Amino acid sequence: MASQDWFDKDFYAILGVSKDVSDAELKKVYRKLARTYHPDSNPGDTVAESKFKEISEAYSVLSDSQSRAEYDQVRAMGGGARFTSGNGAGGGFEDMFGGMFGGQRMRYESGADDLFSGLFGGGGGNPFGAGAGRGRPSQPRKGVDIVASVTIDLLTAARGGEITVDRTGLKPLHIAVPAGVADNQKIRVRGKGERSTTGGPAGDLVLTVSVTDHPVFVRDGINLRVDVPITISEAILGATVEVPTLGGDRVKIKVNPGTPSGRVLRVRGRGIDTKGKSGDLLATLLIVTPEHISEAARGLIEKFRETVDEGNPRDALYSKAEI
Repeated sequence: MASQDWFDKDFYAILGVSKDVSDAELKKVYRKLARTYHPDSNPGDTVAESKFKEISEAYSVLSDSQSRAEYDQVRAMGGGARFTSGNGAGGGFEDMFGGMFGGQRMRYESGADDLFSGLFGGGGGNPFGAGAGRGRPSQPRKGVDIVASVTIDLLTAARGGEITVDRTGLKPLHIAVPAGVADNQKIRVRGKGERSTTGGPAGDLVLTVSVTDHPVFVRDGINLRVDVPITISEAILGATVEVPTLGGDRVKIKVNPGTPSGRVLRVRGRGIDTKGKSGDLLATLLIVTPEHISEAARGLIEKFRETVDEGNPRDALYSKAEI
């Protein structure tokens, strides 16, 4: 950017912010304006395109602490007004210094750096530091990242899949969710953020994933847990029962005779998919007693109690409590 542009253009006014605006607020205001005037949101609108370039130019200077300080110094020296030559015509930046050399009009093709270094005797003479008078940094900067959140179900988190992310005023994005993504994990999609205003790469889209609770399964690392009710007779005599898996299908597991309530059986490979590895499904067996029994059944249970030495299942509990 030519040095005269810094005298002519009030970048704070262009963005509608005060001179003491914080970096965070400046970024917030710019992103809002960029979305409003972005060419993708206003196809064919030359006025919006021009406005987008204008706010991008302003942000590229003010968002960099060094260039912002240099801009403020140049603006303070010029008072925000265009310098004029002796005849009242707008003479520009070079006319201001022409008066210092006897009114001779001088032209500085290489910008403010060379101008100031010449005035102060060569290298290191620029009071504003290297890069003064330039509207852009020496290296292209990456565009601003867009931060958003997305909610997925447990099946998508476990197996992976594709989701659609809506963007205000822009086309929806179809994003591949990797298998095994966890709740509150971030997914970075390269190049889907704000466009760079300095010729650099576009920013990224950063998604924070929220995984909804499942009514049956609970995630435990790369494993899944599920409670499986069994009957008293299945626990005592043993049985083969079906267990649901994430996705709807069922697998069979064997309940050994005399299985206590709370025993965990493992179904390998039916948990969370990750790179090169799958977790397991952990089935916790819970013995369920019937709420209603007939008199005949009650008599059989009483006879069972009389003929079987059940012991006291609480003995171990009492012993541990006394330690």
